[in-house]
Amino acid sequence: MNKAVCSVSPVIYLYRLGAIEWLPKLFDRILMPSVVLEDLLQARFVGYEVPSPFDLPWVEYEDPQLTVPSAWLSLDLNSGEVAAMSLAFENPDCVVLLDDPMARRAAAAVGVKCWGTLKVLMEAKRRGLTPVIAPYVERFGKAGLWLSDDFRRRILKLAGEVPAEHTRPRIG
Repeated sequence: MNKAVCSVSPVIYLYRLGAIEWLPKLFDRILMPSVVLEDLLQARFVGYEVPSPFDLPWVEYEDPQLTVPSAWLSLDLNSGEVAAMSLAFENPDCVVLLDDPMARRAAAAVGVKCWGTLKVLMEAKRRGLTPVIAPYVERFGKAGLWLSDDFRRRILKLAGEVPAEHTRPRIG
């Protein structure tokens, strides 16, 4: 296990899926930039279903020290994504948790390893934290992340779980 740097969306989705406690089991250290902390506090203040940062004692708050790559500033990324990507860039042994496709491409372009919420679920299954991910994948829409039926089936197939509508009935 290594370190992870969190942007806000994977934290929110994992919380809403009931899987937020997997993060300290998957990583030795979990870093969060202060701007992500502020995003969570503000969202909670206005009534969104997000975790209280104070209920995540395993999170360490740290801000990036280096200047961000200028190409990132021209992209339509939020400040939490840029801060998380920058902090991961400064810590080469880190994985950055991002769901935004543009942010993931930008981070990967400079060699930052990225995981999305689905990768966290897959890794949790691989490490024995859950026997199946299908119930979590099925709840993604309610958690606020839309997945097409085709994409959902592909994820479950990758996880070695065949969706129920694709199983053949037993005869005899």
